[in-house]
Amino acid sequence: MTSASLPPGNGALGTGLYDSQNEHDACGVGFVADLTGQRRHDTIASALTVLRNLDHRGAKGADPNSGDGAGIVTQMPDELLRSRCEFDLPPAGFYAAGLVFLPAGPGRAVAQAGVERIAASEGLAVLGWRDVPHDLASCGNEARAVLPELAQLVVAGRAGESGLALDRMAYCLRQRADHELSLYMASLSSRTIVYKGMLTALQLEQFFPDLSDPLYRSAI
Repeated sequence: MTSASLPPGNGALGTGLYDSQNEHDACGVGFVADLTGQRRHDTIASALTVLRNLDHRGAKGADPNSGDGAGIVTQMPDELLRSRCEFDLPPAGFYAAGLVFLPAGPGRAVAQAGVERIAASEGLAVLGWRDVPHDLASCGNEARAVLPELAQLVVAGRAGESGLALDRMAYCLRQRADHELSLYMASLSSRTIVYKGMLTALQLEQFFPDLSDPLYRSAI
C-alpha cells in the first residue's frame, strides 16, 4: 500500500494506520480456565466471581434492577444434564444442547413444533426439552415483564454424528430457527453451553440455580 492510498492524516509521516474513529467501548469480559483441563465446579464459582467484579461495566436503565445483559459460557455440564433431564442422553459429544428463549402461552408449542420440523430436515432428532430453573425474584421489573420461557433443547444426529459434524448440523438448526421462526437460541453445541439473560452481573448466579449446583463442572 502506498502513502497515496492511505486515508488523510495516515501517511508515512502522519499517525500511521490507527484511526481513533474505529475505537469503541466494550462490555467487560473475563476468562477462567483450569490449566490441567480438569472439570470442576470451582471453575464456575471463580468465573462468577469475575463476573461480579465486572458489574461496573454493565449498563442499567430506569429500572436499576434490570441489566442490559449478563451471561456465562462453559463446557457442556454433562453430569448436571444427566441428573436433571427427564429423558435419556447419549454419550457426551453425541448430543448438542442449548438455551432457547421460547414465547409464552400457545406460541411455545408452535415454536417447538417448528424447531422439531427443522431439526428433522437437518438430520437431527429432538431428544427433549428441559425447562431451565430460574428465580423470578432475582431480576428486575422490566426484565420480568418481557421474560420468555426458558428451555434447553437437546438434539442428536440421526446417524450418530458427533463432534464437528454434529456441531455443523446444530448450527444450521440454530440459524434456520432464527430466520424461519424468529426464535432466539443463545447457543446450540455439543461442546459448550450458555446461560444468559437481561440481568446484571450480580443477578446471574441467583437467577439460574443450575450455576450453583456442584454437578455443574467445567474446565473453562
